[in-house]
Amino acid sequence: MRRRRTRLLAALLALTAAAGCAAGPSVRPALVENDGKTTGAAPSRTPGVPLPPLGELQSATLKWADCDEDTRQRIGAPGVPDGLHFSCARVTAPLDAPGEPRRSVVRLLALKVGSGPVPLVVVNDVDGDPGTVYAARLAATLPPAFLEKFSLIGLDRRGTGLSGAAQCVPADIRHDLVDADPAQGGLGDVLDAARKAGQQCAIELDDSQTALDSWRGAGDLDELRKQLGMERLDALGHGDGSKVLAEYAVRFPGQVGRMVLDGVPDPGADTAAVLDAVAAGAQSTLDAFAADCASRHCALGDSKAALAALADQLRSTPASTEEDVAFGPGVAMFAVYTGLTQRARWPELADAITAARAGNIAPLAAFAAPVLNDSRAQPSRIDATIATRCNDSQTRLSADQLDQVVAGMRGKYPQFGAVLAQQLAWCGPWPVRTEPLPAPGARGAPPLP
Repeated sequence: MRRRRTRLLAALLALTAAAGCAAGPSVRPALVENDGKTTGAAPSRTPGVPLPPLGELQSATLKWADCDEDTRQRIGAPGVPDGLHFSCARVTAPLDAPGEPRRSVVRLLALKVGSGPVPLVVVNDVDGDPGTVYAARLAATLPPAFLEKFSLIGLDRRGTGLSGAAQCVPADIRHDLVDADPAQGGLGDVLDAARKAGQQCAIELDDSQTALDSWRGAGDLDELRKQLGMERLDALGHGDGSKVLAEYAVRFPGQVGRMVLDGVPDPGADTAAVLDAVAAGAQSTLDAFAADCASRHCALGDSKAALAALADQLRSTPASTEEDVAFGPGVAMFAVYTGLTQRARWPELADAITAARAGNIAPLAAFAAPVLNDSRAQPSRIDATIATRCNDSQTRLSADQLDQVVAGMRGKYPQFGAVLAQQLAWCGPWPVRTEPLPAPGARGAPPLP
């Protein structure tokens, strides 16, 4: 895993200068190139759209109010310098549910940090920190000079954080959705949990169930742009937040300003193939984690052997979290996978695995807590993740197909095959998207580095 903070800072600083078109990082495997001679005429090239200048605030209609104390409580005050201050506003956007007139609305939370005249909108992974929290934490890592030129505008995507969080999956079902055993069995229990989750979400979310997707998330960004008084949208997309920006460029090419896509997801329509590639990346990341641990002489030792031993231990002697949630081998491996995605927390993860081997599962359970636990201030992330990713996908597999996929992925990726394969079960009972998937590319938009 590359050092994400360094790469992200470099990308942010690139916003202040002209940039050419560059492909963002992807979970796709490397492409095989044909170095042989080509025949025929070279394809014609259309003139590129020039990179627009950075825009500044003009006639904003948003009403910002101080939210310093609330924000520090949400992100943990010790991680935020005293010099940073936060203000919040509500963005109203049409719900735009399929088949519904544009009369219903969603109210989204936006957060502003920094004194710069150039607003830079931040959109995060749907299963990561809400955009407001991510923007606040990102601001804490940036040099003061950056925040004198830019104001970061974090937006909680619809259904996440404090933007009308989905919160439709029953508490006892969340655990079952991430509890596929890494070494044995099919996905029947996960699929059964997904059916119960889908039924309850259909009741709780009603018209909004199929209106939580990246395409409508892009529409939300355009409403934010208008209410910021901006001619164009300057933005940073992190993880599948990049997908929202890419779809914004398809929908609103004339309103695209300077955008950075950090960690673009694989755009392939075959979700099973995409998750297979993600699992391969997770295994490679585990190797990097093990090398890092060895270089620090951490107490964990052989990481893969330790994880196998932990799974066996939890299989024979099940544990529970402080909230009395079962913590078996499936949830434990999900927690490890979550920890591996956060490079800065690798030392903490290594210590947590060591503690779990000694019988204290609390530190490792903390990595799964954002999914397992749910409250008004910090909603569980899995509800909006399922809604958004299932609405973005047309892949639905039968129970037999799911069992075949998980068996194959377990064979190739012993630690994380089941962790990723179970996500295919989440969408099994979800309504199949009837709208066509957005076409790739964004004709008429400037380069997206």
